[in-house]
Amino acid sequence: MTELQAEQVRQAIVEHTRHLAESASAAGPDAAVPTTPGWTITDLVQHVGQSQHWVAEIIERRVTDPALLPTEMAVLPDDPRQWQAWLAQSAQRISSACSDDALNAPVFNAAGDQRSGTRFWMSSALNEAVVHGFDAAGAAGRPVGIRPDIAAALISNHLAMLTSPTWEMQRPESAHAIRGTGQTLQWLATDTADQAGAWLVERRPDGATWHHAARQADVTVTGPAQSLLLALTRRLPLTGHEATRITIDGDTDLARHWLAATAHASG
Repeated sequence: MTELQAEQVRQAIVEHTRHLAESASAAGPDAAVPTTPGWTITDLVQHVGQSQHWVAEIIERRVTDPALLPTEMAVLPDDPRQWQAWLAQSAQRISSACSDDALNAPVFNAAGDQRSGTRFWMSSALNEAVVHGFDAAGAAGRPVGIRPDIAAALISNHLAMLTSPTWEMQRPESAHAIRGTGQTLQWLATDTADQAGAWLVERRPDGATWHHAARQADVTVTGPAQSLLLALTRRLPLTGHEATRITIDGDTDLARHWLAATAHASG
């Protein structure tokens, strides 16, 4: 999997949370969030801040038993003028929790894969800050820039989640829908080095798998890493949007089916 250095992840969580908070302030608490239908900026800020505090507590307490996960959530300040400070606090808390000493400590990994618990939660928190940062920016009409290396790492994280034991257990309809008889999907980033920006997905009868590789596939989706990430997370359409700069070679329906079958249950 594409790996960022731990310090890069910690800094990026703080930075993208700050951008999110700035966009939320610009949009206003009652603004609708176009890329998360049914959500307002208030919902988005509450979700991100509460998630960060919740994850930080898991790591701080070195929770290993899912039955002991935190049950109380941080309270969103009533005054929107306090939200930027509240989000800055939550981002710094999780950044501090994910110290070098915690990276290999025993911590529950909700994906059930080979990553350490802290590594899993770091990727999850970064994904939340980046993708929901895009959501907030869209509500505020502000531009978004996601570094190629960060976008690439989050694509790897996204595919790891979709092929994890937990996804099979919690989202069996999705896990079954992306099985196949050997169909292959190639995702290629145009702005990353070597194979760190090449993801090959194979739909097997026993489940979908992925690894870093660049080769001929049934469908190849090519574009900047940011565009691929936002398409995979259903923030931008695969085609028909000038901002994506994505090209598709091969079975477009195969790529569309993958996206339709891998939607998360919430924003």
